[in-house]
Formats: sequence, structure tokens, C-alpha cells
Amino acid sequence: VVSAAALKQDMVLDAGATVLNHSMNLVQRMESLLALGNGSDVTLRVQTVSTDEVKVIQAHSLVLTMQSDVFEELLLTRNSSAVVLRESADCAAVFDKFIRYLYCGDISVRLDQAISLHKLANKYHVWGLQQGLTQYMTQHLSSESPTGHVVGWYNYALQIGDTALRDSCLQYLSWNLSSVLQSGEWSSISEDLLLSLLQRSDLILQSELELYEALEAWISYNQPVSATVESALRAVRYGMIPPQHLFRLQKQSALMLKYHEFIRDLLYLAFQFHSASPIQLAKYFDVNCSIFTPRNYLSTSLGSPWVINNPTRDDRSFSFQTQLGPSGHDTSKRVTWNALFSPRWIPLSARSTYTEMGAMQPTRTDGGRPRIIITPATSSSDFAGVTFQKTVIVVARQQGKVVVRHVYNFHQSTEEVGDFLLDADLQRRASEYLIDSSLYLHVVIKPLYHTLLVARK
Repeated sequence: VVSAAALKQDMVLDAGATVLNHSMNLVQRMESLLALGNGSDVTLRVQTVSTDEVKVIQAHSLVLTMQSDVFEELLLTRNSSAVVLRESADCAAVFDKFIRYLYCGDISVRLDQAISLHKLANKYHVWGLQQGLTQYMTQHLSSESPTGHVVGWYNYALQIGDTALRDSCLQYLSWNLSSVLQSGEWSSISEDLLLSLLQRSDLILQSELELYEALEAWISYNQPVSATVESALRAVRYGMIPPQHLFRLQKQSALMLKYHEFIRDLLYLAFQFHSASPIQLAKYFDVNCSIFTPRNYLSTSLGSPWVINNPTRDDRSFSFQTQLGPSGHDTSKRVTWNALFSPRWIPLSARSTYTEMGAMQPTRTDGGRPRIIITPATSSSDFAGVTFQKTVIVVARQQGKVVVRHVYNFHQSTEEVGDFLLDADLQRRASEYLIDSSLYLHVVIKPLYHTLLVARK
């Protein structure tokens, strides 16, 4: 018997040989073997649960046992040449595809077939296919589908305990919430998923008002029990909704009129938030709670889009203004921010120099990676009671759809984020980080209110 090690050594020693690769012919013959049933020694009778439908497949025990230990066990314990397999309707519909994969090693997948095929790969322990399908789902979250698929994939990942896929789906929904809210998929999300989303501060959407109106639509469609409605309504950050809109909702929102008593304290707190300065507020309230914490709003009052054409060409600078805070008290107060983008690393010791005219002249260096620096131009003494979290959102096109590709967070005391576009190849015109050769960013400045330190007497 020739060992695998000996074969491997022989292959290494035969370095001057030419490889003749006819593997595609072998795949074609394997596919033909399955299609014609030549030499079949086992009949698979695939019965759809709760129906009389039966799909018959002539197969070969050698192939099945080689690919699946579950099939190996079934074939060892069978009493006849036929094996009866009971499958749900969705799995029975794609069983031919699944068996073909065992023979040929490739498979065509549609969005609506991914879960069914994943179930079969999991049930029959075909781990390579299972991993491939998980990767397929992770990479196709942004694909267009008539009724949406991400929520279904999230529920499935939750059901089977696939935390990586679950987290990928949850991140996609959180980062692209505005488009999700406007899709037919929104009404189909479960109560648990709804409440999970409402707790998050990293949601990217136009405004808190947009989220409240979408919640109202979800409740109207799903008619959940009162306890769910109350939990959802108490997760809304009313302090982030301008007073004029809060007044309108109190008079015109049927949902708020019906449940006003359950959120009266939150509305009262929101109006206090809008009427007082952060310092006054911090004297009487714990301002570290969620009602005073903004999400990633795309409103121009808390950030700005920044499109960088041909980002590898040279360094760019950009200035924009944000509102000091989301409260009505701070409506007229503005903070100016300076942003610097460099396609290559700039050492801190060789930071930008300024000409006599005051124009920024960044120092250029070869090699390195992209870098973004965001600093306030306004004196920090004007920020009493407020600190800022800076968030840089990178938008890209995936499967023909514009989606959020990455989100980078760093604090006011930090000028830049260390891993910004670390793995991005901006040189390639078709880079997955670019849209028509441009880098699409959105900078969000999130004001965070902090509790005053009270000295002990």
C-alpha cells in the first residue's frame, strides 16, 4: 500500500512534470451518472412531510457515504435498496440540487433557496456546503429580492445558533435601517428583533422621528399585545425628536394618543431636555441614559456627507458645522469641524503645515494606508457638559445596491481612527469601497451629555 506521504513526496520530486487536468470531464461524467442512474445501488425516496408527494432519485452508495456520515449510517442500517427520507416542502424542492452537489461539487443558489439548502447541508453533515452557504448569505445581504430576505436569514441563524450569521444580519439591518424601514421586509420582523434594534445606538437612519413613524406602522400591521407596544414605545429616544414634532405626535399620532400614559414620563423628560442646557440637566438627571444618546442620524444638523473623487490622487480637507447638541436649547449653537483625508500615512511628526494664506498643506509620503483626521475648530471651552463621538460611515455598492460598507467610531479626544480603510484597495477602479471611482463618506458627530462630578463635602 502506498501511503499519502509517499504520494505527496513523489509529486514534489516530479517537479518537471506537466499536469493534464481533465477534472471537468470527470465532473460531467459524474453528473451524467446521477442523471441516468447507471450502476445505481440505492433508491432515495424523498417524501414531502404532510403530503403524498414523493421524489425518487437513483443514487450510488459510494458517493453518498463518501460525502456524508449521516448517509453512511442510513445505508448501513437499511433493510432494502430503498431509503425513505422525509423532508419539509422547501427542502424537498431543492433536494435534487443538494444531491447533485454531492456528485459534482458545485451548486447554483438563489436567495430564496439558501435556507433550504443550508438545512439539508446541516442535517446530512455536508460541512463544506454548509460553510459555503453561510458565506453566500453573509455576502448577499444587500441583494435585491421581492419581499426581502435578511430578516428571514436572521431568524434562521437565531434558530440554529449560528451567531456569526445572526450578527452579520443584525449589523446589516442596523447600518441600513432607513432602506429597511421603507421595504416590505419591515412589517415581517419579529417582536424580539424589533426590540433588539430599538435598543441599539449604532442604528443609521435619517432621524428618530423616522424610526417612530416606522414603529407605528409596524404596530398597526402586526397588532402585538400591549406589553410589546409599551416596551417598544419606551425604547424610542424622544429627546432626539424636535419639540415641534413631539407636539404634533401628541395630537395626531393615534398610537401616542392611545398609549400616552405609558410614556408620559419620557415625553416630560424630553421636553425638559429641549429646554435646558446640558449643565443644568446634569444637575438633576442621569444624562448617561439612552433617551439623551443620539443614534447615527444622517441629518445635516449632526454631520455631513463627504464625496472624495479619485481618492488616491492627493490629500483633501473639508470643513463642516454641526449643532452643539440635539436639544432645542442648543439649536443656535454651532461647532465647526475640520476633516483631513489622506490616501497615504502621514506621520504625526510631519502633520500638515500651513501657508501664509492659511491653506492646509498636508505632508505627502509614499506607501502607507488611508487616514482620516477630524478635529474641532471651535474652542473646547464652548463644549460645557458635552463630549463628542465621531463616526465615519463608508458607503459602497454591493450587488448593485448602495449600502453601508463600514462604520468607524472614535472619541472627541482622539483625532483619528486607527484601522480606517485598513483592508481597502482604493487603487482599483472597481474597488468594492468606491462608487464610480469616488469614496462616499458620511461623518456623524454624536454629542454625548455627561454627568457632573459633585465634590464631597
